[in-house]
This record gives sequence, structure tokens and C-alpha cells, in this order.
Amino acid sequence: MTAPTFPDRRALLGLLRLASPALPVGGFSYSEVLEAAVDAGLVVDEAGAARWLLDHLALGLQRADLPLVAAAHGAWQADDRTRVGALNDWALQTRESAELRLQTEQTGRSLTDWLRQRHPDDPRVGHLRALRPAPAWPIAFALAADCSGLDAAGTLLGYGFGWAENMVQAALKAVPLGQAAGQRLLDALAEALPGVIDAALATAAAPEGDAARQSFAPRWAILSARHEAQYSRLFRS
Repeated sequence: MTAPTFPDRRALLGLLRLASPALPVGGFSYSEVLEAAVDAGLVVDEAGAARWLLDHLALGLQRADLPLVAAAHGAWQADDRTRVGALNDWALQTRESAELRLQTEQTGRSLTDWLRQRHPDDPRVGHLRALRPAPAWPIAFALAADCSGLDAAGTLLGYGFGWAENMVQAALKAVPLGQAAGQRLLDALAEALPGVIDAALATAAAPEGDAARQSFAPRWAILSARHEAQYSRLFRS
């Protein structure tokens, strides 16, 4: 993985804070379709949860969300508001279901409010708040990371590991699994993350630009739509 740089300890602390499940954005209330996969009998044990999450990491985050976060990080650094708006539109338009879009909007609004309290004088935060219909989570995260002094690699590391911790916690509740199994899942995801981040950075820098990003996971989308009407559920997605 392209090694992130930390100009000072505050940047490292910023990474830890943004990746923490304690970040008050409500990430713990979403399973990102994992609960629907459990209900459909596609994930029934630790091995199935590992396959599901590693596939989600490679087919979803690596190809779409992580390159998007990298592009948004660069746009915020350049204060290119037109570019930020276009990326926000892409983030919302490519959510596979109504509940996934609501997740992106809700967590994005929550992180925007968190930023407003900590960086009230940064005009970029005001622009983030003005995005319509809502600031998307990847776009808000990219600005939060830049405000914390993180470079692109560090930003993607925080985004990816924060996602991994939330998904492992969802697996513990939904499958369900024990704590030792959860740590093994986190080990597997952490081992895969450096390569995924390198691939995502390469996608973000590809000559074809935004066309290099892709969001295409039809089975995941179908399960997400089914989850919206699932009889019994713990999670909002």
C-alpha cells in the first residue's frame, strides 16, 4: 500500500478518530445488506461472513466508494466546488436501493454536523452543508479527513478500516458470531485492505478519469431491495 504520511501526531489521532465506531454518525445501525444475506441463507457461519465481506470490499469499496473518496479528497484540497458537487451527485445516484441512499444521506448529514461544530470557520464546511439533496457520506468523510491533516492514502485507510469494524460488528449480531470469530474476520479484512487501497488510488488516478469508477453489484442490490420489506430486522440496511 502507498504509505500514508502523518505530519504530526494530530493527523494520526485524526485517522483513529474518523475510523472509530464511536464517531457519532450512526454507522452501527447499518449492516449494508449483510443482514439480508443472512436472512436469505447466503451467510450462515464465519466462513460465509468472511467471503461476503471480502467480496464486498473488492467488488464494492475497491471499485466505487474508495476511488470516490480519493477523488473527493483531491477536490476538497483544491477547493473545487463544482467537482465536489458532481462527485456528490454520483455518490447518491449510484446507491443501489432506497435504504442504501438513506444511509449515505443520514451518515453524511451527521458527519457534516460533526464538522460544523469543529471547523465552523472553514468555508468548505458551509459548502458541504449546502449540497442537495444531502451531503453524501464519502464526500463528507473526505473533507473530514483533509481537515484532520490526512493525505489520500491515510484517508482511504481510515474509511476502509472504519467500514470493516462496523461490518464485523454487524456480523457478530446478525449471523451471529462470537468475539474470537469477529477478530479473525477483522484480521482478514485488514490483510486485504492495503492492496484494495492501492487499487482504489490507481482507479482514482486513471487516465479515463471518473469513467474508471464502477458501481455494479446486482445481487447485492436485489438483496438490499428485499431487506426494505424484510419481516424482522436489526439494521436499517
